[in-house]
Amino acid sequence: MSTTPGSWTRLHGLGTLILIVAALYFLFVEHAEHVLPYLPYLILLLCPLMHVFMHKSHGGHEQEGGHRQHESDEANRRGLEEGREQSKRPENHQ
Repeated sequence: MSTTPGSWTRLHGLGTLILIVAALYFLFVEHAEHVLPYLPYLILLLCPLMHVFMHKSHGGHEQEGGHRQHESDEANRRGLEEGREQSKRPENHQ
């Protein structure tokens, strides 16, 4: 994982956040009667948008996933071997 600060904490990111907050303020304060009836639909629309933007690209999954899968296979193999060793010990048999 990266330890560098996110783009939202930089000058352009903070400016963008301020503009977004100002736009939302005026949208809900000045035009609430126009926006509030559609709010449930806007929330439902956010679901597929978040899904699309949070996945970014599926090409990266294979590269990272392959490494994680190898680690997982190694951990499973070690756990299986430890379990077999414990089952062979006489103190574990009843």
